[in-house]
Amino acid sequence: MVVISLFAAISALGHGIPADLVLPGALLAPLLAEYLPDRLDDRAAGHLRTVEGDAACQYLQRLAALHTYLVQAAADNDHHALRRSAEIGQDLMWDTAGLLQTQDTRSVSSQLIDRERLMVQLTDQVAQILERTCAEARSGPEDQPRGHEGPLGRPYPPGFEPAQRPTPRREPGASRPKEYLPVPHDQPDDEIRTTDVYLLFAHEPYYLGVGTQEINTTLVAAASLLHPRVRQPDGAQIHNRLTQGRWPGEIVPLSTLTHELGGGADWPTVGDWEHVTADLVQLVRTAGCDALSLGLAEIARALVCVGPLSHVRVFDATADQFIVYGPQERAAVLAEVDMGLSGLVAEREFWPGDGLLSPLFQQA
Repeated sequence: MVVISLFAAISALGHGIPADLVLPGALLAPLLAEYLPDRLDDRAAGHLRTVEGDAACQYLQRLAALHTYLVQAAADNDHHALRRSAEIGQDLMWDTAGLLQTQDTRSVSSQLIDRERLMVQLTDQVAQILERTCAEARSGPEDQPRGHEGPLGRPYPPGFEPAQRPTPRREPGASRPKEYLPVPHDQPDDEIRTTDVYLLFAHEPYYLGVGTQEINTTLVAAASLLHPRVRQPDGAQIHNRLTQGRWPGEIVPLSTLTHELGGGADWPTVGDWEHVTADLVQLVRTAGCDALSLGLAEIARALVCVGPLSHVRVFDATADQFIVYGPQERAAVLAEVDMGLSGLVAEREFWPGDGLLSPLFQQA
């Protein structure tokens, strides 16, 4: 610092800077040198984060492997969405490092899972963009396939592939309205009981075997709620609420019941839905009743889990904006589930299980 300040002083004097300004600076610079490393470290701390510990480092390595894919994709292709994905991935890595710098992995496990899921979504989105770009390069505009449209004339949520329409299970003129609108214009009277309805609910994912599709949503006949292996009287009370004012054959998501029960505030007066749905999953997995087991994509499953008037916001890296899915997209998902259900019950009606309890409204 003495040498540097000496040459800096000579240069400053040579450029006409007054000596009474140059000399104090040249003398103070060496004296302040011992404080420089600490100040530089403090300044650098704002631009780097240090993570220690095997668990934290292994987690960051998994994120880094995914982010490397994003960076490589952005380097090989000048697509805006790819560059944006890499930027989001970098911000995600930075935030995660800050989280791990101050806390252990166990205490913030849920937040870490959310970040890893988001990084996986980014890589999946990038993979789809690259695949679509390659497909467009191989084929001309006239060969481009049209997007899937739902029964309401609107696109299906990403990742929700429409099934082939099966033979209708009801006679023409005898079926209920198929729009699945959140508030039907001709809603049946709440006093009317319809036992031919189905309960649709999401649950913790499971796999039927190695390499099989994830099962994360299940549909059962309403009568399965009366099974003795389901928590009672909770199951019977939920069945009592489920069958009020429904159309024959209607698919009722659990989230719709939550919406009807004051946003969930009145669930304690009806029953423990968490315990009941867990019992239903076990009943289905042990072949105690018929069910439609589904592996819905994330957006479709999220729409099933929210109320009929709610919205789901998803960030689309391709468009660099949030996309909002609402009641109409939810209705399209339910209509698609109904198509799959139609193909099953066209052969035979759902078996709700043996030894069922009597419904509450029959006992009254």
